[in-house]
Amino acid sequence: MAAPAGSTAIDEYIAEFPSETRRLLEELRAVIARTAPDATETISYAIPTFDLDGKHLVHFAGFANHIGLYPTPGGVEAFADAFSRYKTGKGSVQFPLDEPLPVDLVERIVRHRLGQIRPGSVG
Repeated sequence: MAAPAGSTAIDEYIAEFPSETRRLLEELRAVIARTAPDATETISYAIPTFDLDGKHLVHFAGFANHIGLYPTPGGVEAFADAFSRYKTGKGSVQFPLDEPLPVDLVERIVRHRLGQIRPGSVG
């Protein structure tokens, strides 16, 4: 059975985590929503996702020791220098649970992805 779409499904996803992980997931969600107010929340690939204009903007997920942000491979490549202190994958970056969320970096990543989906719309 597919997970329900939208904020209720993301609320349910986040509720499954320990309190500190929940706090960071909610903070990450709020930063993304504030930076991309036109994006819609959904569940895709079984994790919280923000979509814009029919395309995935970013995904995020919680794990035992980190929060994963998935800005696509192009989003990771664009921030290689900023990500040097974090573990990364082809299309992901891991933010440790025992460190503050790098809010400014997340905002820059989301703005970058907005510009990829809507060229010229983000300055």
